Amino acid sequence: MTNLLGVKNCSEELKQVSREGLLEQTTRALRTLSAGIRTLLRAKEEAALLQDMCKAIVDTGGYRRAGVAFAEDDEAKKIRWVNWVGASEHKSECKDLDWFNSKGFTYNDTPIGQTAAGVAIRTCEPCVRRDILNNPLYASEQFTIFRQHARAEGYASLTAYPLISNDIVFGALLIAASEPDAFDKEELSLLAEMADDLAFGIAGLRLREQHRQAQETIYRQAFFDGMTGLGNRTRQMDLLEEYFARFELNARPLSLIHINIGRFSEVCHVFGQQLADQLILEIVRNLKSRLPENLELARVSEATLSVIVPECTQQDAVAFAHWLISGLSDAIEVADIVIDAHLHAGVVTSCKEAHSAEILFQRANAALFHGNFVSERVTSFASGRNVEHMSRLSLMGDLRLAIKRDELRVFCQAKVDMKTRKIAGAEALIRWQHPTLGMVSPAYFIPLAEQSGFIVELTKWMLESCFSWLHRWKNNDIRETLAINLSPYDLLSSSIVCDIGKRMEQWKICSESVEFELTENALVQNPRVALDVLKRLKELGVKLLLDDFGTGYSSLSYLQQFPFDAIKIDQSFIRPMLENSDSAAIVHSTIELGHILGKRVVAEGIESQEIWECLREQDCDFAQGYLVSKPIPIEDFQQWKASWTAEHR
Repeated sequence: MTNLLGVKNCSEELKQVSREGLLEQTTRALRTLSAGIRTLLRAKEEAALLQDMCKAIVDTGGYRRAGVAFAEDDEAKKIRWVNWVGASEHKSECKDLDWFNSKGFTYNDTPIGQTAAGVAIRTCEPCVRRDILNNPLYASEQFTIFRQHARAEGYASLTAYPLISNDIVFGALLIAASEPDAFDKEELSLLAEMADDLAFGIAGLRLREQHRQAQETIYRQAFFDGMTGLGNRTRQMDLLEEYFARFELNARPLSLIHINIGRFSEVCHVFGQQLADQLILEIVRNLKSRLPENLELARVSEATLSVIVPECTQQDAVAFAHWLISGLSDAIEVADIVIDAHLHAGVVTSCKEAHSAEILFQRANAALFHGNFVSERVTSFASGRNVEHMSRLSLMGDLRLAIKRDELRVFCQAKVDMKTRKIAGAEALIRWQHPTLGMVSPAYFIPLAEQSGFIVELTKWMLESCFSWLHRWKNNDIRETLAINLSPYDLLSSSIVCDIGKRMEQWKICSESVEFELTENALVQNPRVALDVLKRLKELGVKLLLDDFGTGYSSLSYLQQFPFDAIKIDQSFIRPMLENSDSAAIVHSTIELGHILGKRVVAEGIESQEIWECLREQDCDFAQGYLVSKPIPIEDFQQWKASWTAEHR
């Protein structure tokens, strides 16, 4: 009876201990849940949340270990551990993470995927592993090191909870306890609630981070250049406005320096955008290395960089700009190619008339392209030229609308065979009938178009118009030849030859009816590119004329290298040839040279019968000038031709 009573008392004591153990475990879980909620409320970013949550589970909750693993979305379905926090006597979290991630644990349904974390992620359900050291599941060889780790770290049971957001499992929360029989139903329920809170917190922080990154992206796109990372024009304008708002007028002068890469457009056309971008990056790198830390470099257009220099007078700004770009050689090596970048700077300083960002920017650009030369490769704003500059800008705007408004016209000037006096075709010339200014001289608007890059559009318009006239004449049984001028910028277009070929085919134009005239200047800028374009033009069957011969740099070499059919002696030699012996000698030698090389020779600018006779005696082939005809509208050309033919039969 006594023994039975003793056994009964012992049993009651065991039950009491068990109840107390369960209560302690439940209390521990409640403590952990409360600490987790406080951690979530303080969370600002994901990495800190994970670390603080695991520390709260261990330090406040009293668990042995806590960790978070993410499920990799790859073929191996790898588990990547990002946190593994232990009790105070075990602080080798980084080493543990490296150890775990080196073992290739997975959430695949394989032997190595049977860890608590792997099962929780795979099944979307909590997983409990009790009495690890004696659990048959962990008896296999691949878990030997795992058992050793549990023994060394002092934990005997594990539970893992899936971390779920929008019905997708993205990871698991793992908690380890020292008791082999830990994690009863009540404890598991409370910890599951905490895991759900953690998943919600992670999802919220990630959403917040996505919004932050989106805002940063929007900000970068709005205020920074995507390729160089420099501030853009908008940011530079904001910085200027901010400066003007802070300081009174003239109290602290501010200078603005614009640095232009003069050959950038050519580099783009010749070498391509990728190499041009590399050129920009190399120039930016060099400039930033020379700039003081308090000055910020900006990219305000494709080929223009900008620097705001606070509290700087005009004189000091000019000196600084000179020092800045003189340290950079024009010859810059990019991808084993040496490129002449042709850097130059324009300087403007704030004053009573220029105390706003917009005006200062306008004047900096005016200084860059139309300023007064003040130092090597440095120009400053010239106030006297501002009206002219604005007028040019206004006219440039009108020119861009001229095609849409049908304001452009084709004129032509005849060429005559000097032996037979028969018409040998005509040179097509573009004219602009401005609605208020009248007929604008091509000597004025063509350079504007070339500077702005609009010349390519004018050439396309001219090609279309000339080919349409040739087509019309052909349908009326009129055989005619038109010579069309090509700009140096046209040669830089990779599609110019293809475009000409397609238009000729579209209009059914015979190649014998088409000539192209190019100046020596067009060849000097990029001889290699020009030669390639001319060879491809010759493949179309058209004739090529070298215009303004004698005014360029290397006439003889061009006659030898380039496939020209004829040369045109510039009128600056023709007009004074009767009074100027040097001009006469140049004309005579040019005619002889042309014939020796098998080229026909055209004399431009013939205005008197005496010059005609002199040139005819020297066997010049063709004449062009006011003695024959002024440029006339192309629609009047056939009538004029009939009159000329009747008069010179």
